[in-house]
Amino acid sequence: MPGNTSPKAMAAHPYSQLSPSTAIEPTLVSIPQGCFLMGSASGQDCERPIHRVWIDALLLAAAQVTNAEYERFVSSTASDPPPFWRDQNFNHPQQPVTGVSWFDAQRYCQWLASQTGRAYRLPTEAEWERAARGDLEQSIFPWGDELPQSLPDYATRWQTGPEPVARYAPNSFGLHNICDNVHEWCSDWYDPNYYATSPERNPQGPEPRSGIGQRKASRGGSWRHHVKVSRCSARSSIPPDFHYADYGFRVACDV
Repeated sequence: MPGNTSPKAMAAHPYSQLSPSTAIEPTLVSIPQGCFLMGSASGQDCERPIHRVWIDALLLAAAQVTNAEYERFVSSTASDPPPFWRDQNFNHPQQPVTGVSWFDAQRYCQWLASQTGRAYRLPTEAEWERAARGDLEQSIFPWGDELPQSLPDYATRWQTGPEPVARYAPNSFGLHNICDNVHEWCSDWYDPNYYATSPERNPQGPEPRSGIGQRKASRGGSWRHHVKVSRCSARSSIPPDFHYADYGFRVACDV
């Protein structure tokens, strides 16, 4: 497991160990098809009821989309960079891109699909939770039930912003930072009561409703929180046009 290395020192040992820095496509890991128990009886009300869900196989990026990866999209499409682009706490090439809205993340996926001919998209909430849990059925965190404070270097990580991706060990499926660093946008619209009516196979989230107050689902922990790592089942949401300093994303791809 890598040690606690400063972002400047990380420049010599970047995320290219997983994916060459010149490659457009991220390193993808295989999430096998299967059933899992989604939700938690001890979490928030929106995480109930626990229900069994079948997820088809998919590919998911091993790490959150980095500034270096997002810069190719900005340059290729002449898009506006996110609001924290020049902030030294957020602009290391191997930090996850932050301040992207859901619409920005969606446009990135569409651009990546157009460049590669592959079906890139945002993951659903169910796909994300399945991937975060790995093979640990109903464990609280990706590594088990030990508290986040048991993680290596926990007290010294995330001091002023997200850390460069993939500095620490992945979960059992090979996913880095799957419950920490930045919140990750999901494709679903958010409904706190969705689990009561969610289909058993490949749930896509509720249909959008007309009117104000519509929110998109997100998953994972954040460098800004007191407890930096989220539970696998924890749900969050914000309006899709918001740009927050602790919001990023990772891409999924159909098999």
